[in-house]
Amino acid sequence: MPVTDAVIPVAGLGTRLLPATRSQPKEMLPVLDRPVVQYVVEELVTAGVRRVLLVTGRRKRAIEDHFDADPELGSSPLLDPASGLQILYTRQARPAGLGDAIGYGRGLGATDGVMVALGDAILESAGNPSLSRRLIDTFEAQRPAAVIAVEAVAPERVSRYGIVAGPLEAITGLVEKPPAERAPSRWAVAARYVFAPRVLDALAGTPPDAGGEVQVADALNALIAGGERVIAVPLGPGERRHDIGTVEAYVATFVHFARADPRFSALLDG
Repeated sequence: MPVTDAVIPVAGLGTRLLPATRSQPKEMLPVLDRPVVQYVVEELVTAGVRRVLLVTGRRKRAIEDHFDADPELGSSPLLDPASGLQILYTRQARPAGLGDAIGYGRGLGATDGVMVALGDAILESAGNPSLSRRLIDTFEAQRPAAVIAVEAVAPERVSRYGIVAGPLEAITGLVEKPPAERAPSRWAVAARYVFAPRVLDALAGTPPDAGGEVQVADALNALIAGGERVIAVPLGPGERRHDIGTVEAYVATFVHFARADPRFSALLDG
């Protein structure tokens, strides 16, 4: 069966973007004329997703308001019946990590698998099919436990990301934020996944780490140790990940998209 469900975790507090995120979610920060989270939802719709669960948290009501119909401003084009998209919401009860947030989608894709897209990362894709579509296609063709997007990063940046070990067609594990000298590779997890239902089951049984957070890497490593297959799909030519996690990254993303848009490029170059 095709993968048509997705989970977008948007419960993070965005503390590295303060004070901009005191009263609005980081996922609602605009990049040109759209908030970050709208780029993510549009990407998933283009990839064939038809039902999205947004996992929100405290001070995240603006995300729900953005996708609502408005009698004065009109309906969101994403909610037009022609799009075939259904948007659902749930609230993470307490900050307990990405793995916990993803676990709220356990009822979705019960037999078919579920796409997971981090709500604070824009995946720029110049080709067709997009990265998200390639992840889904790989999952549907091979039916592993998980398919994860990865990108090659410079050695000095590996300590910021989860890093995969082993061949991409069947990775042997993930290491969270290793120092450069102990990193098993330069392939960093890139904010997009497709999970079989058994991954969500594994997340439900994964104990929190010392910081009280459920880690996706812990659940995947346990499945790999049990003989499950996890495939990594790299970003291709013309594809780029834009994280909106710090002020510097947000500014760089905004400027990048402005330079690429003929409506604004002359303003920057003039």
